[in-house]
Amino acid sequence: MKLALTVLSVVWAGTVFAQTAKPDSRVKEDIAAHRAIAAAHEKAAKCLESGKSEKECHAPLAIECKSVAIGKYCGMRHRH
Repeated sequence: MKLALTVLSVVWAGTVFAQTAKPDSRVKEDIAAHRAIAAAHEKAAKCLESGKSEKECHAPLAIECKSVAIGKYCGMRHRH
């Protein structure tokens, strides 16, 4: 039981220290790219909800994601 608590404490402490590290510029760019992709997908979802066709909604999606994401439909993977 003591061993389990010790291991759990070490793991917990490691996660606390990992969360306090400040992201470098590459990580900040990555975060911004993910947010841009997510925003574009949200707009596409709202477009589809409004009753427009996939073709009408995917065209703006492709334009918004051209410099950020990979693929025809703005895949959630980003370029590296």
